[in-house]
Amino acid sequence: MAKISVIGSGFTGTTTAFMLAMKGLGDIVLLDTQANENPTKGKALDIMEAGPLTRSSVRVTGTSDYQDTLDSDVVVITAGIARKPGMSRNELCDINAGIVTHVVRQVVQHSPNSTLIILSNPVDIMTYVAFKESGFKRNRIIGQSGVLDSARFRYFVASELKVSAEDVTGFVLGVHGDDMVPLVRYCSVHGIPIQQLLPEAEIEKIMERTRQAGSEIVNLLGNGSAYYAPAAALTEMIESILLDKHRVMPCIVHLEGELGYQDLVLNVPAVIGRQGVEKILPIDLLPEEEDLIERSVASIRRGIDAVLEGKTNKRCSLIS
Repeated sequence: MAKISVIGSGFTGTTTAFMLAMKGLGDIVLLDTQANENPTKGKALDIMEAGPLTRSSVRVTGTSDYQDTLDSDVVVITAGIARKPGMSRNELCDINAGIVTHVVRQVVQHSPNSTLIILSNPVDIMTYVAFKESGFKRNRIIGQSGVLDSARFRYFVASELKVSAEDVTGFVLGVHGDDMVPLVRYCSVHGIPIQQLLPEAEIEKIMERTRQAGSEIVNLLGNGSAYYAPAAALTEMIESILLDKHRVMPCIVHLEGELGYQDLVLNVPAVIGRQGVEKILPIDLLPEEEDLIERSVASIRRGIDAVLEGKTNKRCSLIS
């Protein structure tokens, strides 16, 4: 049976573990700090006790010991502080870069053949940090944001049109933040382009709400950030990897010439299978879309440059 380790037993990590267990995708290790070991064990036990009701027979282990993650097939990093109201994703970088660096070193030591999925924010920059720190080939380091952003985009379109979200296709590229790029040209309802179904002003509102979706939830919650939808997005990605489904998903991947960019991470349409990123699909962009992507790239490069220049010097290893 496959083995999946989820690093961080907060709302997102625990919800991900529960969704994975319900699908029976593999045995699960839920890991957090030593200070949080008992609550983590309690959450794992709670999921296990739901097994007879969810018809799940996988094993869920709560721990603070990375030895328990040994030889994982997939490792998910959800660890990190959550955004607070008014806090930008880039402001999270000082702490979360240190957390991700520490976790990745443990992953390399204990699961050197795993595929690593990053969720810690700012996820674009954290994916770059993980790629550089791990030494893994780029196909085994994947950032999760495009699946989530695209799901939000599809939901908002479906809600406006009062149709099932299952019949809405579409995806979001670029940075996970204010400069993300919902590609309207590629959005349709059962094959019908949304430009034929909605006026331009409504489409613009949907695009803007998609960009602000994370902040909308942060502000409504008052403390913390979204976790159900991010966990569902992670579960879809893990399922495609472990079952070798070759799903096409927008994911954060290290680029090596795609879209004309080198040594950069960006949400792009990718085929996800047993090897992680099996391939990146080419996509033709209009000049105005290229301009929007360039804004995303500039935002990501600023974050990467801050890390490389040592400006994020308040790092602390919260996962030990």
